[in-house]
Amino acid sequence: MIPVPASTRVWLAAGVTDMRKGFNGLSALAEKVLEEDPFCGHLFVFRGRGGDLVKIIWWDGQGACLFAKRLERGRFVWPAAKDGKVHLSQAQLSMLLEGIDWRITKQTWRPLTTG
Repeated sequence: MIPVPASTRVWLAAGVTDMRKGFNGLSALAEKVLEEDPFCGHLFVFRGRGGDLVKIIWWDGQGACLFAKRLERGRFVWPAAKDGKVHLSQAQLSMLLEGIDWRITKQTWRPLTTG
């Protein structure tokens, strides 16, 4: 997993992105389309048209990091919206990167009493 601080927010770019984009192109999308500062330390996740490739751009304080993952089988679960952004928890990002449907998370149990 990407070693990011616990306070880091994860933003998923709805729709599809041209996966030929690199550091500069994805940073520009984060700034213009998602309306976020690409140098704020948040993670910005983009998906390609085929659905089997994601790229994540992250400013770690020293420079921009670009991560990419391609699934050999299956597709990444993505919102149906054509534009906009979705906030994910780091746990949901982990599920997304594993190819698991992160939208239907359900707590398996809840404590009945305190103490």
